[in-house]
Amino acid sequence: MEIKIVKIELPKDSQTILGQSHFIKTVEDIFEALVNSVPNIKFGIGFCESSGKCLVRYDGTDDELKEAAAKNALNLGCGHSFIIFMRDAYPINVLNALKQVPEICNVYAASANPIEVIIAETEQGRGILGVIDGSKSKGIEYEEDIKWRKELLRKIGYKR
Repeated sequence: MEIKIVKIELPKDSQTILGQSHFIKTVEDIFEALVNSVPNIKFGIGFCESSGKCLVRYDGTDDELKEAAAKNALNLGCGHSFIIFMRDAYPINVLNALKQVPEICNVYAASANPIEVIIAETEQGRGILGVIDGSKSKGIEYEEDIKWRKELLRKIGYKR
């Protein structure tokens, strides 16, 4: 077994969701979950099929994000994994809908941060062991940091 790290190439100003599923209809079901959650969402989905032709299946509403999702999924090459890149929405807007998609098993990351995926490769194939999402914590927030956090949530409309 060989351990590798694959860096996700996040398109500018986008959010990503990385997960694992178990069936070829994942792409169509994720598509429906996303458009039903956020009207006018822009996204691309890449899904690694791990049987049959073992192709990267992809779809979406934005050509740049579809291309990025397909390319990143191929770089990962991990059985039944999927990656979503999106704009005009945050993961918080779609995660509950995605968790209701029957074939989704796990969500590993949902972020706008740089992501590294730790994978294991054997003779049979590849699998995701975990993710590194963003940077290491540098300390504990102070009063001014708490104030900034609370103001940000109100500024972007998640709190009143």
